[in-house]
Amino acid sequence: MSASLPPFPKAGEPSSEPLLLEIASSADEPCLRADAARNRARLLEAAARLVAEHGAAGVTMEAVAAAASVGKGTVFRRFGDRTGLLMALLDHSARQLQAAFLGGPPPLGPGAPPVERLHAFGRAVLRQSSEQLELQLAAQPEPARRFSSPPLRALSGHVTLLLRQAVPDADCVLLAQTLIGYLDPALIHHLTKECGMPLERLEAGWSDLVARVTRTEPPR
Repeated sequence: MSASLPPFPKAGEPSSEPLLLEIASSADEPCLRADAARNRARLLEAAARLVAEHGAAGVTMEAVAAAASVGKGTVFRRFGDRTGLLMALLDHSARQLQAAFLGGPPPLGPGAPPVERLHAFGRAVLRQSSEQLELQLAAQPEPARRFSSPPLRALSGHVTLLLRQAVPDADCVLLAQTLIGYLDPALIHHLTKECGMPLERLEAGWSDLVARVTRTEPPR
């Protein structure tokens, strides 16, 4: 089953989204020339086509280079390795999720009580992961880099902030890591694909976990 990716914005196209973490940015990313930005967008569009047609397994540096009609070295220079390329593919949808919980409508965005936002946050992450599960699994960094990756830091930082508002007497940094562990793509894959659990059960489990952690009633 191929991953579901939102359409990429065109190179140079203005965006109304806030400036958010980019999953696969390199040191020179903010200074990309217009032609380099177009080339990057072209490579990502080629990779997205390969994901749609062949799944994440079909995305190799060689296949992307061939699909975009460029040399393999161009792909390596832009993304570093296959993991960097796959993470860049996920970057746009990760930015959309971040925009939603940083500035979107409540209860996911600001304006709702912190516990309600935690409930909405977990459901949103679970749904996004279920749609992009194969790609998320393939893009996971090696274990030594996994917990320091920008996307995971963004998610755990947001959960930590909400926990500090909801349960200020707790060790919210460690507690956030526990909650984020529930949303791990490998665990979601195991529960949904290997154990046959429906996504609705995982969403209910998240709400139950949040309620117990925050000592509140789960939503009805």
